[in-house]
Amino acid sequence: MASSILSNLSSAFRPSQLSSSSRGLFTPYCTPTFIRTSFAAKIRASSTAFAETRATDPVVIEKAVSSSKNILACPVCYDPLNLIGANVLSVDSARGSSLQCSTCKKTYSGKETHLELTVASGAKEYDDAMPMATELFRTPLISFLYERGWRQNFVWGGFPGAEEEFEMMKDYLKPILGGNILDASCGSGLFSRLFAKSGLFSLVTALDYSENMLRQCYEFIKQEENFPKENLILVRADIARLPFVSGSLDAVHAGAAIHCWPSPSSAVAEVSRVLRPGGVFVATTYVLDGPFSFIPFLKPISQRFTQASGSKIFLSERELEDVCRACGLVNFTCTRNSRFIMFCATKPI
Repeated sequence: MASSILSNLSSAFRPSQLSSSSRGLFTPYCTPTFIRTSFAAKIRASSTAFAETRATDPVVIEKAVSSSKNILACPVCYDPLNLIGANVLSVDSARGSSLQCSTCKKTYSGKETHLELTVASGAKEYDDAMPMATELFRTPLISFLYERGWRQNFVWGGFPGAEEEFEMMKDYLKPILGGNILDASCGSGLFSRLFAKSGLFSLVTALDYSENMLRQCYEFIKQEENFPKENLILVRADIARLPFVSGSLDAVHAGAAIHCWPSPSSAVAEVSRVLRPGGVFVATTYVLDGPFSFIPFLKPISQRFTQASGSKIFLSERELEDVCRACGLVNFTCTRNSRFIMFCATKPI
């Protein structure tokens, strides 16, 4: 039954992708005009257009954000972890390193490519059963294909492409430039690598539940000359149990990911917990509104699809605003283009 529902929906909305790491369903709808709206204030008319981004514009860090690199915490008790076997964490120091919780005494080991910080880490017989959407992107094939054609197809849903999306989100991230950033459900590290190479952040954490996605990210890093490995760490963890000290992160980014989280509200609550006061949450996803709003029984269909696949279909911008507000985030703003939406919310000061 689940596979039948997935098959029907994926053929109706292209391209489709299901994952806790990232990504979703897209269908072209309107002309490529970016419009920013704010639900915290009166919504402006569409003639107040989103300013066109220019990759050549210099980025000035108006205020340096002081952030400690000792941000990792035990996903069981959320107390800080002590590093064993390395002086500082980086892409290259993960192998052979371990982290220990001083409270529950649990030890987490570094793998060849990443730090293993799931709750079930170290268990020999037990493994969590994840939704179909999550398991799909743990496979080597999908992880390999993600940046080799899959993500590029998102243009049909209004996604402007990684480079332009990065330029767009800089405006949202201005208050925290110079601080640390978590790329949640990073996939193969498309944005994690852009964040690290930009020099705009003191530390970038690329986090995903898929081991194979993290391996792909590691391979891409190895292929680049002079990559700043000292400011990037790769972490395997559950989005609903983030291994970070409360209030330790300046920003969290989730690119085409929130609709693939088994419980968006639980995950956004975790994002709110780990953000410092004034911290920024910026994310992209797709919204199935416009002409799709007139499809009979769309909401119950969406709910059944979520139950079967573990992937959420958002039917309006208000849904995203509601989940942010419910999790303690404020000042919701967004930018739309066709099905594509980039939204931002902040942790109250």
